[in-house]
Order: sequence, then structure tokens, then C-alpha cells
Amino acid sequence: MLKIGDQLFQSRLLLGTGKYPSFEVQKEAVRVSEAEILTFAVRRMNIFEPTQPNFLEQLDLSKYKLLPNTAGAKTAEEAVRIAKLAKASGLCDMIKVEVIGCDKTLLPDPVETLKASEMLLEEGFIVLPYTSDDVVLAKRLENLGVHAIMPGASPIGSGKGIVNPLNLKFIIEQSSIPVIVDAGIGSPKDAAFAMELGADGVLLNTAVSGAKDPVKMALAMKMAVEAGRLGFEAGRIGEKEYAAASSPQEGMVTS
Repeated sequence: MLKIGDQLFQSRLLLGTGKYPSFEVQKEAVRVSEAEILTFAVRRMNIFEPTQPNFLEQLDLSKYKLLPNTAGAKTAEEAVRIAKLAKASGLCDMIKVEVIGCDKTLLPDPVETLKASEMLLEEGFIVLPYTSDDVVLAKRLENLGVHAIMPGASPIGSGKGIVNPLNLKFIIEQSSIPVIVDAGIGSPKDAAFAMELGADGVLLNTAVSGAKDPVKMALAMKMAVEAGRLGFEAGRIGEKEYAAASSPQEGMVTS
């Protein structure tokens, strides 16, 4: 099971809730994915305005753990304010720290992310920072006491998949807390690859919500995450330069 802080989850797929064509499609995609953790941008939610449409009203919230994120924040202080807003609404005590440092690439600001994480830990939050695939930053965040690391596979919404598997592998190998690959996943093969590298989970949004059939893609991602995890646990065979017979050579009948 996936353990974040003191909480256990059966599913290793975390699903974003933005940009679906309708609430109905969103609800069905969430259902078939069997994701237990749902993430959303606090700034895009009218959590204090009951007259506005709200996807949370479409779901049985007893079945899910909500993971609001601080998307839109440019500084640590801004991220902390957004996190406190989410907590004040009674939605959660778990937060995905997202502090963007570059408007073109949407890559996170490492300094402000580290600072925001430290401030939120002091406030008693369960902290999951979104980072680039920076090995040193991941270790610094872990030493700080965060509850999971969320390195990006590639830029947010790009669908490029895992562009730097070596760095992700280094982060995973050196981490004693969950590593959840976040951002840039484009297809089920990307999700399976992340899990085969040893990731503890995958968080994605656009790959599902932007698919031609979001519901089918949600199901595909669920199966890919499960297959990738099983493959990692089973231990794949080593690669060889040349062919190796799959049947034993001993005892073969010769003419």
C-alpha cells in the first residue's frame, strides 16, 4: 500500500480534477480510475461560494482524500496563504506545494518550494512538494521532513513523458519517503515506466482530462500504474547485447 504520513492508500494513481469536458465525464473518469487521492487547484475552486459549480458536489467525498495544490503561487508566502485557505475550508490537512518559478516552462522555483515546505511543516500540514527532477533538492526536502517528493517527468501538461529517467531513478533510490512522479505524463506507457523505475505513485491530470475519451484513458492509466508496480516488484530480466535461447539447451535431441 502507498503510505503518506500516517495514511494508507490502496491505489497508487493520484488524479487531477481540472479541464474535463463536463462534471459527468470527470465523475466517471474518477470512478473507473479507482484513485483515492484527488488533487485540485485551490485558486480555481469557489470553495466559499455555494452558488458556483463545484466538482466536489458531484462526488462522495467519504471515498476520497483531497489533495489541494497551491498552483498559481509565485512565492513561499503566497503558497502558505493558499494552503491555509484550503485548510480553513475544512477540506484537508494535506497539501501539494506548487510554487512556479518560470512562466514559460512552468518549472517550480526550488528556493521558494523549499521555503514554503518548511513553513507548512511548521503549521502541521502533510506536505507533498512538486519539484523538478533535481536529485539534491529532493534530498534536501526529505531531510526537511516532507511526507513525499513529487518530481516532474517533464513540463506540466506537455505529455512528453519521462525525459530524464536517470535523475528520477537517483531520486527514487535515495529516498526513504514516497516518490510520486508528477507532471508531463502523456500515455499509459509513461505511467508504467515511472512505476517500473520504482516510483511509489503517479499523479496526472491532462493525460486523462485532455484525452479523446477521458474515461477510457483513466482506466488505462489505472491498469498501467498497477502493471508497472507489479513489474518493478517482480524484477525484470537483465538486458543482453545478443539473443539468448528461451529454452534450455541441455537434453535436446540431435540428429
